[in-house]
Amino acid sequence: MSRIRSAGNRDTELRLIAIFRAQRIVGWRRQQTIRFNFQPSTSNPERSKLSVGRRAFSFRVRPDFVFRARKLTVFVDGCFWHGCPRHFSQPRNNAAFWRKKIAANRTRDRLVTRTLRQLGWKVVRVWEHELSRKNEGRLLRRLASWMGRSG
Repeated sequence: MSRIRSAGNRDTELRLIAIFRAQRIVGWRRQQTIRFNFQPSTSNPERSKLSVGRRAFSFRVRPDFVFRARKLTVFVDGCFWHGCPRHFSQPRNNAAFWRKKIAANRTRDRLVTRTLRQLGWKVVRVWEHELSRKNEGRLLRRLASWMGRSG
């Protein structure tokens, strides 16, 4: 547990930056906040779908990488913090806390993904283990398909 960092863990993002640069993928911005303000609307069905009753609300998210021109967001999810089905192992100490924490992270991830997609953004979620050299080809094909490039 002491080796897992909660903040300042940039290695995964730096690895993806190296992949972007090696493949000459341009147009991305790192950790750029996307904000949306919603007013309840009965005339626009898309907007009313996102409204919470009659209240106005705001939505703010900070993806790891944003391609604004393509309306594409890329999230790099750590295998521990986001509960990777392949690599996550439940800590034995304080198990109830960690179960609740990881479940909340996964719920938030689903909510953010669903909301961004409803707003017309493409969302790519990349697991930390997908950044290894042996998985790089598969990751590049996946990114190319989302970006509309031939792989």
